[in-house]
Amino acid sequence: MESSAPSASTLERPGADGALGARQERQRAVADVRRSLVLEAARGAFFELGLEGASLREIARRAGYTPGAIYSYFRSKEAVYAALLGESLDRLQAAVAAAPTTPAPVALRAQAAAFFGFYRDRPRDLDLGFYLFRGMRPRGLTSALNEALNRRLWASLEPMRRALELAGQDRVLAHTEVTALFAHMAGLLLLSHTGRLRMFHVAPEPLLAQYVDALLGRIPPAMPDSVTVP
Repeated sequence: MESSAPSASTLERPGADGALGARQERQRAVADVRRSLVLEAARGAFFELGLEGASLREIARRAGYTPGAIYSYFRSKEAVYAALLGESLDRLQAAVAAAPTTPAPVALRAQAAAFFGFYRDRPRDLDLGFYLFRGMRPRGLTSALNEALNRRLWASLEPMRRALELAGQDRVLAHTEVTALFAHMAGLLLLSHTGRLRMFHVAPEPLLAQYVDALLGRIPPAMPDSVTVP
């Protein structure tokens, strides 16, 4: 009579699978630590030398790796830069998402303040976000990388567009107004970040608040239900 007991290989497989899973988990953890070290080294290199002045070799030296080792994580310094900027944009989106979402006027003011405050309090993130290394153009980024980063930036502005719609703004106009709001915030941030705003003896926060109030004031009041539009 044949035994129904499991074979030795069957008994060993779960343990082997568990060991393999644990090993893969350790490898992922090590890879994450190494990637973080590369990004931290790149952050310092970019801010000291600029995007054009930094090189993968310099980033590798600061991280304690060979240039070839970095290729396991990033194919170019532009890819490193895109990773840094992407993480920054994710933090920005989280900051805006933490603001109230209703009522609409309160939400818009809070979300705009959260967006502005994020960059005001993090000048290095501002440098990343607005390409202040060597001028304003996203040098070296592929169109695919640039498009992906732009989508993440827009994700942080989307709550403000929704707030305008909730306040009664037309969908198309809401998109246009949020674009103008972004341009206004960017201008205030750049002027404040570079110290140029001091010549006007004004703080940026009241200027932003005035702009948002004016924006809300441009929204036409909702028509009463009893009014018939010909």
